[in-house]
Amino acid sequence: MAEIGAYAGPEPTVVAAVSDLLPVLRQRAQETEDNRDVPADSVKALTETGFFRLLQPASYGGLEADPMAFFTAVRMIASACGSTGWVASVLGVHPWQLALFPVRAQEEVWGADPGTRMSSSYAPTGRARAVAGGYQLAGRWSFSSGAAHATWVLLGGIVLGDDNKPVDFCTFLLPASDYTVDDVWDTVGLRGTGSNDIVVEDAFVPAHRALSFNDVTRLACPGQERNPGPLYRIPYGSVFTYAITTPVIGMATGAYEAHVAYQRDRVRAAYAGEKAGDDPFGQVHVAEAASLLDGAWLALERNMAELMAHACAGQKLPIPLRLRVRRDQVTGTAQAVRVVDLLFENSGGRALKAGTPLQRFWRDAHAGRLHAINDPERALSMFGRGEFGRDVPPGAML
Repeated sequence: MAEIGAYAGPEPTVVAAVSDLLPVLRQRAQETEDNRDVPADSVKALTETGFFRLLQPASYGGLEADPMAFFTAVRMIASACGSTGWVASVLGVHPWQLALFPVRAQEEVWGADPGTRMSSSYAPTGRARAVAGGYQLAGRWSFSSGAAHATWVLLGGIVLGDDNKPVDFCTFLLPASDYTVDDVWDTVGLRGTGSNDIVVEDAFVPAHRALSFNDVTRLACPGQERNPGPLYRIPYGSVFTYAITTPVIGMATGAYEAHVAYQRDRVRAAYAGEKAGDDPFGQVHVAEAASLLDGAWLALERNMAELMAHACAGQKLPIPLRLRVRRDQVTGTAQAVRVVDLLFENSGGRALKAGTPLQRFWRDAHAGRLHAINDPERALSMFGRGEFGRDVPPGAML
């Protein structure tokens, strides 16, 4: 299997610093799960590596890195602790989206503290109405991973007109003073993500703190005036979706490493004391798992390279490329989950013991697969429509 940490882009020091943290994150994995949230010390340590600045625009002190630096670091973190990798990825991708908002919104969040973090919940489960100067927003949003480590939140919402019919779909940006976090997160997987509910009673959101998905889909957002770099001209449906898939790939990577280390010297009593590492069927399973992981990762690398090449050249992104990215993203998640299943099924009964890394990766990967962005049928259907020359709704691609 290809090694992680081989990224050689312009931010190798951040990736190297993240690599140095992995033993500590691995040691804290059970604590993270038991406390149902990532320890503050882990978030602080990741902050000090510069990780959360990778996708932040240079205009606010960020590194404005190649996206592969970010995804490489996420994969590494998740290989040590699935929940920490998930939270790091979600919180770490939000600076990229804030860079698309009007400059006034960016200034409100980063002006006094460029290290300010945001959580999110994009499912439009709240109610938004246009009013003078902005919107009135109310409702409850679930699954806001890492909310305890953020002081702003990004919330998805359908904007209703006077006739109660939808007129827009926006992401709304709110400070902590406008919402509360309801501690409801108690799950069998990704237990350490603190993915609690966000409750908004009735908040006024000024117009500059709303970003229409019409603009996001067209790749023409107000923030690009301040942040014209190629990083901010690639699709939300490519960046954010892979921010969900990459932690799952990282979990599968951690499961692979744990499985190989355990099986190398394990003696299989049921097979006359045969060493598991000498079992040809076990060797085949490892080869299959490694191939699936490499395939998922190489597709990600290829897709990001092509997206950035088009953006750097100032070229319009081809629809077939955008569809292929979504295809590879959902299949990448499926491949990673298949890897974890394959390894778990061939690790023996001791893998069931509470506290072992393999069973935790198995639960975490399956929990990550349940994220709506990993729904394979919709993404694969879009790709098929494109291949057959049918129209694909622009909004479907994000």
